[in-house]
Amino acid sequence: MPDKLVLYLHYPFVQYALIVGVLIALCSSLLGVTLVLKRFSFIGDGLSHVAFGVMAIAAVMNLTNEMMLILPVTIISAILLLRSGQNTKIKGDAAIAMISVGALAFGYLIMNIFSTSSNLSGDVCSTLFGSTSILTLTRKEVWLCTVLSIAVILIFILLYNKIFAVTFDEEFAKAAGTKADRYNLLIAVVIAVIIVLAMNLVGALLISALVVFPSLSAMRLFRSFKKVTICSAVLSVICAFAGILISVLAGTPVGSTIVAVDAAAFGLCCFSGIFIGGVQR
Repeated sequence: MPDKLVLYLHYPFVQYALIVGVLIALCSSLLGVTLVLKRFSFIGDGLSHVAFGVMAIAAVMNLTNEMMLILPVTIISAILLLRSGQNTKIKGDAAIAMISVGALAFGYLIMNIFSTSSNLSGDVCSTLFGSTSILTLTRKEVWLCTVLSIAVILIFILLYNKIFAVTFDEEFAKAAGTKADRYNLLIAVVIAVIIVLAMNLVGALLISALVVFPSLSAMRLFRSFKKVTICSAVLSVICAFAGILISVLAGTPVGSTIVAVDAAAFGLCCFSGIFIGGVQR
């Protein structure tokens, strides 16, 4: 097994998958804590379905660079979700469900009506569950993911205090002079970027797992925002790395394997939290 693992690690497609997987997992976990605490954890699910619908349109239009269409539309959808979530008539969860189901149905309908592929079921399965796309990344895609991931990490580090304030008490943050709406908008844009990148890793239906599992796992062990964020990032990176390696060695779907490892880590953290009573601050 070790010799087989070393052999696989020499292949560029495995190296690319590990680099992208670790970066996306790190970015997802950083913003995941904020989304979970703000009761907006399923925004990833909604935006991923929007991205799926736009991807279907891009495929029908035969666009060579789908990212040029998917990224801006997903960002606009994230902003609309944020705005509608603050609407008294359409609450956040209802807005997410409405956009999520509508975009998913519309995308699949478009793919069926205008499909030029002879393997429609395989294309849909790959997009929804990320079965092979992470193992077919090009050098250009890896560089794009690296640049965007570094930008997300820098934004989070530089604006950590503002994000913390907006996460825990938005009204107090506004009273203290913090432009909460501006930072909420920034969070929505960053999440949209992460969702688009993560579709290559776990697919449209499993993206929420990258956001939710590491954050909830860390919350079973720590109490402070900073410790939860650090623990979430570490757990997410380890689970993504282990999931990709297990997938390559066992021949299982990459996205599903990563989520399974995340779920196992959550179970372990729950058991540890109960056993030790939680780690004190």
